[in-house]
Amino acid sequence: MEKRLILADIEPSEVDHILVTHHHVDHSKSAMRASKSWGARLHSNLETALRMGWEPVSDVRTFADLDRVVLGDDISVIPIPVPHDDADNVAFIVSSGGERAAYVTDLGEATEELKSHLKRCAHISIEANYDHSRLLSGPYPDSIKRRISGRGGHLSNLQTAKILEEVVSENTESIALCHLSEKNNAPHIAESEVLVRIDQHFKGDLTISKKTGPEFVHHLG
Repeated sequence: MEKRLILADIEPSEVDHILVTHHHVDHSKSAMRASKSWGARLHSNLETALRMGWEPVSDVRTFADLDRVVLGDDISVIPIPVPHDDADNVAFIVSSGGERAAYVTDLGEATEELKSHLKRCAHISIEANYDHSRLLSGPYPDSIKRRISGRGGHLSNLQTAKILEEVVSENTESIALCHLSEKNNAPHIAESEVLVRIDQHFKGDLTISKKTGPEFVHHLG
């Protein structure tokens, strides 16, 4: 995690807050350790804190869905509930300096509440987890395929493209596609499927977020 921060020119000691979307280990495993090591305040909803076994829970600043969490003089976050298997998952809408950014991952569909917030975001990071044809023809058991493609699973390239088609406007400056499956997707497939839907009215930057770390940084405010 430290190496990925450095790629973005951020020293771990500069991190003041860590926000956790849900308890699944690929999103939460290192959060408490990093919080203690870096001296950063840890935030999650109560269900996530309890499922992670973080004790005492008072060490975690817990939030409720749609609470405005104030992180500083000019930065706040709103957690938006989204459907995901066996998890009290949230997306985050970050506001600072009159701009908004969204972080959206691990959901099987976008709610109307989420889409209403995305419409007001200048920067959107959203998962495009799988290509439907690759998932169906891939090596996973049918039960896993159904879970991934179900309401509590993940967004396909097509689902993400349709969401972006609905929410993107002339005020959208950047889109980052994230959480791409290594087995069931490929960057060029995700990018092309999204562009088919939004290319006529989106003039900002479209990038793919890689597991190795960020290759770009956008600052709010």
